[in-house]
Amino acid sequence: MNIAVKLMHKFKNHDTQNKLKVYQDKADLIRKRNLEAWDDHQLQAESLRLQKAAKSGTPLDELLVDAYALVCEAAKRKLGLQPYDIQIMAAIALHERFLIEQHTGEGKTLSAVMPAYLNALTGEGVHVLTFNDYLANRDAEWMGPIYRFLGLTVNSVQAGMSLFEKREAYAKDITYVTAKEAGFDYLRDMIALTEADTVHRPFHYVIVDEADSLLLDEARVPLVIASEPGSFGNDGNDGNDGIRFAEVARRLVQEEYYDFDEFMRNVYLNEVGSAKAESLLGCGNLYESHNSHLLMSLNCALHAELLLKKDVDYIVRDGNIELIDEYTGRVAENRHLPEGLQAALAAKEGLQTLAGGKILGTITLQHFLSLYPKICGMTATAHASAMDFEDIYRLQVVQIPPNRPNIRIDHPHRIYTHKEAKLKALVQEISSVHRTGRPILIGTSSVGESIMLAEALAVIGVPCHVLNATNDAKEAEIIAKAGEIGAVTVSTNMAGRGVDIRLGGGNPTQAEVVAKLGGLYVIATHVNESVRIDDQLRGRSGRQGDPGASVFFVSLEDELLLRFGINKGIRNLRQDEALEDSVIRSKIMHIQRVIMGQNFDIRQELNYYSDMVEDQRRILYEERLGILKGERPMSPSEQRVRLFYIDQFWADHLAYVSYIREGIHLESLASRNPIDEFHVQITQAYEQIPAKVNSESAKMLVRLGGSNDPVKWEKFGLKSPTSTRTYIINDQYIQDKRNSWTTVTVLAYYIRKFLKPVFGFEKF
Repeated sequence: MNIAVKLMHKFKNHDTQNKLKVYQDKADLIRKRNLEAWDDHQLQAESLRLQKAAKSGTPLDELLVDAYALVCEAAKRKLGLQPYDIQIMAAIALHERFLIEQHTGEGKTLSAVMPAYLNALTGEGVHVLTFNDYLANRDAEWMGPIYRFLGLTVNSVQAGMSLFEKREAYAKDITYVTAKEAGFDYLRDMIALTEADTVHRPFHYVIVDEADSLLLDEARVPLVIASEPGSFGNDGNDGNDGIRFAEVARRLVQEEYYDFDEFMRNVYLNEVGSAKAESLLGCGNLYESHNSHLLMSLNCALHAELLLKKDVDYIVRDGNIELIDEYTGRVAENRHLPEGLQAALAAKEGLQTLAGGKILGTITLQHFLSLYPKICGMTATAHASAMDFEDIYRLQVVQIPPNRPNIRIDHPHRIYTHKEAKLKALVQEISSVHRTGRPILIGTSSVGESIMLAEALAVIGVPCHVLNATNDAKEAEIIAKAGEIGAVTVSTNMAGRGVDIRLGGGNPTQAEVVAKLGGLYVIATHVNESVRIDDQLRGRSGRQGDPGASVFFVSLEDELLLRFGINKGIRNLRQDEALEDSVIRSKIMHIQRVIMGQNFDIRQELNYYSDMVEDQRRILYEERLGILKGERPMSPSEQRVRLFYIDQFWADHLAYVSYIREGIHLESLASRNPIDEFHVQITQAYEQIPAKVNSESAKMLVRLGGSNDPVKWEKFGLKSPTSTRTYIINDQYIQDKRNSWTTVTVLAYYIRKFLKPVFGFEKF
């Protein structure tokens, strides 16, 4: 097997080298198209010629050399930037729809301009998807002069823009926008009752920046558009029920009542816990089908109580639960857990919660991105997850060599037996290095840890900036200065992502001093589940051949290591010195590979559930779009009525899908495959939608009497929701339920169902 893997790597490396040779040859051709002697008018006339050629059907591949040469000259004249060969090579790979791995600081933003310009020549529009609103606005303004000089239009989309502003921005030749905002706008378009209320035009070509984050880490995240929420507790006893289950969960928080799965991803009741829960709830057999809602609510409460940690997974601010993004360590705006778990978490903290409102439409980022006929991407870390990119998106990774060799020193992990020793060593290391004036960037695992570390540094007189807020512009400003002499920046993982850290903060004199001190020193307080995330943090140092260093401080009491029981093999469980054990370092790397494999499996399994729903959505929305655009012969009133009922029954279908998805794992108890059963049930439900739409539409058209008066439509309620909200569902709980029904759980179920009456255990 190892020989096969080595041969495969050798073949891929050979293939990559061949590609790079071709790209280098093309870059040489582009360089030879020296346009320095041309005046501005000649350059603009050449751009107009290329636009006409592209629109008349000339293949873009034939225009690439001329187009890229134009962009290189325009960049030099308008921005004073001369693209390196490696940037041109990256730009060629992007046009060929590869995912490029280009090191931090190598100029991905400028690389993207060339393929964006080339593919926008057809007039069909290009989207550049960025990590946040700040970067979308920054990149559009920064690169805008190049596009405009060459006769193309450019703009960015920002959250909060009006319908008119967004429509105008998406009509530009090149649009910079976050993937989430573009996805939310797509969902809004899908419930529009008139074409004038839509903002997107047909998708064409997309460049995904920070592709590892958007295509993998957040790919399974469902984007949601819903009607305005109502408060739990206002109607019925939902609020009281939440508090009741929270209290039951707290009384069950003893180890004899529950077990975790092997990876601590989920918690479930054992036999004793089931009996205790039934006693506390007074419900009889908890595993009977009529008690499924109780079991679900109790599972949510246990999950919230035992697996969701305050200041790690969420914070409480101004009386609200705010979730923390597991990949950036930052507070995630407009993010919610699935409804039952969100309510359970609020009940745990003694808070009221708002229901999400009726879900009108939903799409995962992965499915949204697959709507683009042409997709490519760029990131500093792709190679470690090349298999995922190829399997999910059919995107192959091409590693672009750095412009200058990377001379950063990556030190071996420093491993300590317990957290106190790690913290003490961390503070000593930071204090010692800070005294030399060398800038330090510290990546922490959580908001709570970043605050704790900042407080510990304050005690010894080391001032620092703490980045764990949601103000992207302010974070970018601070992170840009993290390379200044004496700077100490404590960051929650990937804060300020997308912004270069220049030595000396960009001051040449300071940069020289910092370089002599060894460059930016990156310290991580933990290892992440994914090697990619570790590499992202390391990559903040050593940009463009700068000196730099990185080191990871690890404790055997860190959650990741405890989960795999590495501490059990260590004899001296508490010592202040770092462990000199290469075997442990190898085990940590093995754990990361195992978890990356698990996450790949999780993505695959989630896809089995979401793919069919997405297929159904696309079929129905194709029908809807034909009606919206007037492609079907029908009166204005019939058009309005049919659109209204398609939306209504699709929303009902999504609610049913959610209900089935929440409880489908119970099917495994009946020896049925949950995924197959899920597909059967939602297919049966979906097949009823056309008949329902036809029936209700016919009834409403009779009531309207064929009236095409919009006032009458409004009177009968044929209108869009008065207000909607968009948010993201953190799908962690759903994905983890695949481990809910272990052998122990199934055994507990059958004991309680069949043996309890036999042995007279009803009182337990």
